[in-house]
Amino acid sequence: MRISSIVIGAVAAVFLCGSAIANEFAAPITKLADTQVREWIKDPIVVNAIKAQNVKHANMTQADINKLDKQWMAETGSSSQPLIKSLLSNDLSKFLRAKKEASKGLFTEIFVMDNKGLNVGQSDVTSDYWQGDEAKWQKTFLVGPKAIHISDVKKDESTQTYQSQLSLPVVDPANNQVIGAITLGVNVEQLGN
Repeated sequence: MRISSIVIGAVAAVFLCGSAIANEFAAPITKLADTQVREWIKDPIVVNAIKAQNVKHANMTQADINKLDKQWMAETGSSSQPLIKSLLSNDLSKFLRAKKEASKGLFTEIFVMDNKGLNVGQSDVTSDYWQGDEAKWQKTFLVGPKAIHISDVKKDESTQTYQSQLSLPVVDPANNQVIGAITLGVNVEQLGN
């Protein structure tokens, strides 16, 4: 039996029981984080983009953050998207799209956040710009360099895949300080491939 059949069966069985299945895939997702993702998030494209945005947003207030988040959400349904387009066209977003494409379906989305939880770059448009009020940022950036957060597996309606979000802090290799965070949508049906 192929591993993907086993994974699909496990996903279906747990969903039928109605319980969360994050723990079912925690080991292979953790291995993915430790053997691949933690290494490539040290790339200067990732680190330098976060550091630059941390400087740019150093004096930003919560009111400023809320205003940008509202602008982002309004732009997701609009033909005018200056904030979204500026983010999607930066070098970090291009880097993340390349990582997503190279994963051949394993990663459904990738986005990087700064020290306030604001998006710095992303492979795809997220529903909001500020992640600082969510576990993906709070349980990584605020915890420390070795933190990991793996969400429950959910069916993503847009991609029709079962996915879990893997979130990690992004660490500056020069001083081992947490400077931001990253979240990757992981298609659990592709973990064994």
